[in-house]
Parts: sequence; C-alpha cells; structure tokens
Amino acid sequence: MSKKIITLCYRKIIDATSTNPWDQYVFEDSFAEFKMQQQFYNQEGKYQSFAEIRLNSTGSEQLHFLVSAAITGYIQQLNGIIPDVLDNLGRRFLTFENFKFELINSDIQNIAKHKIAVNFFSAPLLWHDTIGEQLLVSQLQDTEASETFTNLFELKPFVSIHSIKTFNSCQNRQERYF
Repeated sequence: MSKKIITLCYRKIIDATSTNPWDQYVFEDSFAEFKMQQQFYNQEGKYQSFAEIRLNSTGSEQLHFLVSAAITGYIQQLNGIIPDVLDNLGRRFLTFENFKFELINSDIQNIAKHKIAVNFFSAPLLWHDTIGEQLLVSQLQDTEASETFTNLFELKPFVSIHSIKTFNSCQNRQERYF
C-alpha cells in the first residue's frame, strides 16, 4: 500500500497592520534589529530601503539571517506549534521543526514600510485522504498502533504542501525490522 508523507509550509506575513500582540512584538523587534544590522552594509548611510541595500551592498543577503536573531525568543514561545493554522475543530495542531525568517521590505526611517515573513515548516505528516476541501493527516508514529489520531483541516492561503514523499508502507515496515 502506498502512503504519502508531507511537510507543510505556513508563510506568516507580519507588517504594520498586524494586530496580534505576538506579531507586533516580532514586528517591532525585527525592525529595531534591521536598523542596527543594516549599518554594516550601509556605512555611508546612502540607502534608505532594504531593497536599495540589497542591490548595492555585497553580502547584504545575510540581513535575513542577522535580523532573525531578534525573533528567536518569540519563536520559542510558540512551543513548536505553528500559529494561525487550525483544524476543523478550531484547534492549533500543526507542529514545526524549522522556520525561516525573511525581510520582505523595510525602510530605516519608516517603520510603517517594514514587512517580514516567518516561514514555518511542519514536522512530517502522514496524508491519509482528501475529504472535500480538507486534508486528513496524522503525526508520524514509530509504532504500528491499531488506532491513529488524525486532524482534518483546510489548506488556507499561505499554507502549502512544501514537500511530498511516497513510499510503500509494507516495504518500509520490512526494512525497519530487518
């Protein structure tokens, strides 16, 4: 029997219009860190925007990574649960293993132009079925339990299947035991 293991990606966009307190803290602290870190790539102060710095300063692609340090504490507060993605019962269920921070836009003089994304990559999920517009998935388990707990959820905007792996479950079971 063929099964599919999927990894989801949720792209959380945060900007000046974000109202959630967690989002606001991430927004403000990432802007402050951007203002500090951009100085290394903009020592003469010629550029105002992130786009100008990226176009004109060698190595400035490191700003994504450098600014991400300001939000790692907030990421830890999530306790490995992706925010905003709910199952059909209204519960947050999706765990993440990795995230990637991205500066979309910023301006050293205008916080209103600051815009970032946090891309969350889920732990691998077993994709059982598609029911209407919803996916039926479960967390991967090492044991061959007779009962599997599942979540049913709809792929909303900014949630996508990042990767997919198909395998033969009978073949895989044999390889695990031999």
